[in-house]
Amino acid sequence: MEKPVIQYDQGTAQYFVEDLGNDVELEMVLIPSGTFTMGAPKDEKDSRESERPQHQVKVPAFFMGKYPITQAQWKAVAALDQVKRDLEADPSRFKGNNLPVERVSWYGAVEFCTRLSQYSNRSYRLPSEAEWEYACRAGTTTPFHFGEKITSELANYDPRLLGFIPDFEREYRGRTTPVGSFGVANAFGLYDMHGNVWEWCLDDWHSNYEAAPTDGSAWLYENNNLYKKTSHAVLRGGSWFGNSRSCRSAYRYEFNWLESGFIFNTIGFRVVCAFGNSFQ
Repeated sequence: MEKPVIQYDQGTAQYFVEDLGNDVELEMVLIPSGTFTMGAPKDEKDSRESERPQHQVKVPAFFMGKYPITQAQWKAVAALDQVKRDLEADPSRFKGNNLPVERVSWYGAVEFCTRLSQYSNRSYRLPSEAEWEYACRAGTTTPFHFGEKITSELANYDPRLLGFIPDFEREYRGRTTPVGSFGVANAFGLYDMHGNVWEWCLDDWHSNYEAAPTDGSAWLYENNNLYKKTSHAVLRGGSWFGNSRSCRSAYRYEFNWLESGFIFNTIGFRVVCAFGNSFQ
């Protein structure tokens, strides 16, 4: 198989910047409203029944982090007043201010969003699964937002593992990489949606999309008291330690440990912010 030809295009995106103090900023990109087909078709290579049935979802506009939350951003918010839970100031195995924070529990990510909301007077939270996939695809229907194929020139994953296609460079980095370092954004202006670190979603895990919401909201079993969540959670996007098939836009992973003591150095997150109150 020949090496795929990679073409790069330039684009623009609307965004705002949250000042976290001490020269630490959080860039939030506007994700416009739209309707998309969520999930994978049966003929998509390596797709699974948990990614079906495909269904139409209408997603309202929102803002999403341009990158996964970095260690510098995590430290800034972890220093704010506690709301419900303690946050470890430096949980990551791989150290670096511009590296994505990892070893963050689902509860820790929720606490981060709550503290950031109080600090900024804006409504920050984890993305719903529908928002995450809509933002990742950015209008595409291919397995990856940059096309049918993936290589280690475009994303940080483990090409040595059996994956979506052969990787021609076969470069395994064995760790996280600085956010945005591949220089490959999707059409919405988001980076690192494939690989680097897994990203938490707000939803409870469901084994398929039967009766899934069609309005872009999170699919929760019980109630909206996130600090009492007891069900399994959802991870998206793949990681530096995973194969290429897990980096697909439609891929979803069930994770049954939400506490920090069971969280790996492959798991991080990014945040979203409600569109209506972002500039109040």
